[in-house]
Amino acid sequence: MYLLLEAAAGGTFPTYFVAVYVVGFIAAVSIGSIAWYNSKRPPGWENTEIPDFVPKMDAEDDKSDKT
Repeated sequence: MYLLLEAAAGGTFPTYFVAVYVVGFIAAVSIGSIAWYNSKRPPGWENTEIPDFVPKMDAEDDKSDKT
């Protein structure tokens, strides 16, 4: 609570707090993008190319979805 009051009063906000949030946001977007690209394609997107930076998945990994 003290940090919020200090930041609102015009004090210096610690840069490591900002750095943690920025790194966390970048990590969340990166992991989320890889997960989205590896998920099943929505209708109309079946034939789109997967970017090179996305790791390939084996067909064996997809067996858990079939119940």
